[in-house]
Amino acid sequence: MEVAMELDYALDLPRHVAQDLFPDTATMSAALADRVAAMLRHAIGQRGRASLVVSGGRSPIPFLRALGQRKLDWSRVTVTLADERWVPADHPDSNAGLVIANLLQGPAAEARFVPLYGGENSPGDGLAACAARLDEIRRPFDVVVLGMGDDGHFASIFPGIPRLGELLSEGGPALAATVPPAAPHARMTLGLSALLDARRILLPIAGAVKRKVIEAAAAGNESFPIATLLRQRRTPMHVFFCSST
Repeated sequence: MEVAMELDYALDLPRHVAQDLFPDTATMSAALADRVAAMLRHAIGQRGRASLVVSGGRSPIPFLRALGQRKLDWSRVTVTLADERWVPADHPDSNAGLVIANLLQGPAAEARFVPLYGGENSPGDGLAACAARLDEIRRPFDVVVLGMGDDGHFASIFPGIPRLGELLSEGGPALAATVPPAAPHARMTLGLSALLDARRILLPIAGAVKRKVIEAAAAGNESFPIATLLRQRRTPMHVFFCSST
């Protein structure tokens, strides 16, 4: 059962962006897992299958572990990634490895996992094969769960990267190879057009820094890529926020 608190410091976001506030990350992660599991169950009931797109990094780990414990027919769920560092799954920086270790365990191991990394020398070399794998997933995606960095990036759509405007266009590329500034690994990322091809986008964030960033983006600071995601009205978006990190 989800437990959201009515606190007196709601985020200053556009009215079309839903939000829930929580006292701590544990409560938020559990509520997010409940919401995602309910949406996946609904999709299975309506269409026989469900699809889930998740982000990597360390912040989603409590959510991924909680979701893996939720009861649903995991054999009917397909999971993929919003972005990936171009490293094999056994590399410590792999988002695929993180998802396998923290979500796809126990009953959740029955889910079908579609990786972005395919073993090619670079994301550019692997672009066509990756696109073909993703094309096997029925669209729209049922649920997309993103994260946001302190610089306002989501997926691997970072400020200042080449082709940023294209990646933030609703008519832009669905998939792209990119190299974030000062990052140790090249990456594959879904573009905004693919991420919006979803029934709902959920964005969990925590802490005062990210609150400041998302509110600045909502106020029109276009230096933060997240501003474009907040502004769009094509796909319903829901922010989960807690003040503690």
